[in-house]
Amino acid sequence: MNILAIESSCDDTAAAVVRDGRQILSNVVASQVPEHILYGGVVPEIASRRHVESICGVVREAMAQSGCTFDDLDAAAVTYAPGLIGALLVGVNYAKGLAFSAGLPLVPVHHLRSHIAANYLAHPDLEPPFLALVVSGGHSHIVQVDDYTTCRVIGRTRDDAAGECMDKAARAIGLPYPGGLNLDKASAGGDPHAYKFPRPSVTGCPYDFSFSGLKTAAVNLLHNAAQKGEDVPVKDFGASYIAAVVRALLENTEKAMLDLGAKKLVLAGGVSANSVLRRACAALCEKHGVQLYLPPLNLCGDNAAMVGAQGYYEFMSGRRADASLNARATMGIDAG
Repeated sequence: MNILAIESSCDDTAAAVVRDGRQILSNVVASQVPEHILYGGVVPEIASRRHVESICGVVREAMAQSGCTFDDLDAAAVTYAPGLIGALLVGVNYAKGLAFSAGLPLVPVHHLRSHIAANYLAHPDLEPPFLALVVSGGHSHIVQVDDYTTCRVIGRTRDDAAGECMDKAARAIGLPYPGGLNLDKASAGGDPHAYKFPRPSVTGCPYDFSFSGLKTAAVNLLHNAAQKGEDVPVKDFGASYIAAVVRALLENTEKAMLDLGAKKLVLAGGVSANSVLRRACAALCEKHGVQLYLPPLNLCGDNAAMVGAQGYYEFMSGRRADASLNARATMGIDAG
């Protein structure tokens, strides 16, 4: 079964053709990063306009690279939630028009489920049930994946997401967008014990996260140093800060793993590309004899291949959409 997938939830316009939810026939991404660097982050209106300009060409290139014609397709899948509403609308409306004109079933796909599904493309042996740690610029979740289309949120952030937390700290110390990626690179070889950051927790909810305090602590540290005329080495600051974020993520994940008796842990989302997080996850799983699944770096960020992978399983479960499908800026992974 061949599925044409479309992704436009933030600032990447992407299209892919995926076979049977596991094989990538093509995966094309038009990135807007160079433009958004000028503003220090994603500007929603600009992102939406660039999606409009790019989507036809991206889909055309994905079809060409796949070697398929529209007659070879069995369905079209599209990210419809969550994300920037203007950006999502471009992909959703294009997919609706394409599905109608090509006579294809339309499959709505949840963005976070897609990030988890990126691992299906890289690991043919991966099957539910498993525990997933989903970490991105907008989300931080611990999810129990019972089957391909059934997810239960075990823990979530109560305020900021881990990715946003890293982005803000990077901006505060003067690194350009994308902050989390540049902070990871700049902190290589730094001392993770150079600066002390708080260990946030949510009373009564052992699996939930809170990152706003870490972000505030980082900003205060930099402001206090500036007032005293002290230099804060980017390498040591970044290493210490990332270590604090990763510690918060994995302390709760470890609790969930042990309490639920998880045998498999899946890492997903844009922050899954973070080198410190990947190493720490590997060490944690080795400690407890848990099988770890990591997405390859080229599938960590937003892409359409992951949408095609999840779209296949949504399609097989009988999920379809019609012309009334609308984009949703917010939606829980367990409702998608």
